[in-house]
Amino acid sequence: MENLEWIIAAATLLGPVLAVQAQKAIERARESRNRKSWVFHNLMATRAARVSADHVQALNMIDLVFYGTRLLGIHRRKKSEQGVLDAWREYHDHLGDRADDKSMELWHTKGDELFVNLLYAMAEDVGYKFDRVQLKKGAYSPIAHGQFEEEQALVRRGAIKVLSGETPLKMDISAFPINQEALQAQVELQRNLNDALSGDRALRVEVTGGKSDQA
Repeated sequence: MENLEWIIAAATLLGPVLAVQAQKAIERARESRNRKSWVFHNLMATRAARVSADHVQALNMIDLVFYGTRLLGIHRRKKSEQGVLDAWREYHDHLGDRADDKSMELWHTKGDELFVNLLYAMAEDVGYKFDRVQLKKGAYSPIAHGQFEEEQALVRRGAIKVLSGETPLKMDISAFPINQEALQAQVELQRNLNDALSGDRALRVEVTGGKSDQA
């Protein structure tokens, strides 16, 4: 067979196989993009509620979703995917740091900056165009929700300090339960006893006994 005939024969045999592989590659790429979009959408939707379960779940999916792809056993990762992973590592490291009451405001400010960097890197990889100002200030959160979260945080911190023994539990007793009738009887008895002992009132003594035997 001539070279052309070999090429035609090979194309005839490999055509369906290559078509199937191409279709699988397209499906994998679509699935990867859908997973990335899911993570990005959840983080955008919950960026004003970062302690919610949905927000935490989306964060924990980043390492897997932006891991990259494997082709013929070779791991490939786009530059934009690496940018997401780098931003996530910085933010994750910050979340693991502990802050006391004095440095809490600075900790929150730094966390906001790193979280915006993460969203910005994701937007670039997924194909959305957002600037950092929009990502930082575009979220809406009712004032009542913010107050509720702050109150919950105060309650948690206070409970932890009490349970750990750092702060004593203050107890003020304002009153005891009193039976008014019993109290009045006690006061009356005390008054009569005082009068009798001071001579203001005669102390009545009554002697009782059985009849004596007659002879």
